[in-house]
Amino acid sequence: MQWDVEIDCAGLLCPLPVLRARKRLMGMAAGEVLRVLATDKMAAIDLPHFCAQSGHELLGSSESCGIDAYLIRRGA
Repeated sequence: MQWDVEIDCAGLLCPLPVLRARKRLMGMAAGEVLRVLATDKMAAIDLPHFCAQSGHELLGSSESCGIDAYLIRRGA
């Protein structure tokens, strides 16, 4: 899947990946997709919870070489 913007949060601990995703999503248009790269395993819990609470859609996640990638579609 394609994404519009990517942020690299590798090496950052909770809550920084969520805070950076939130800040970046605020500047994006509805429907655009953000890819978040994270190494903190708490992101697997925090990002889906953030999306559910904020009206964004978590499209999925994947892992490669110890880095998790999350795709988030900006809500309205």
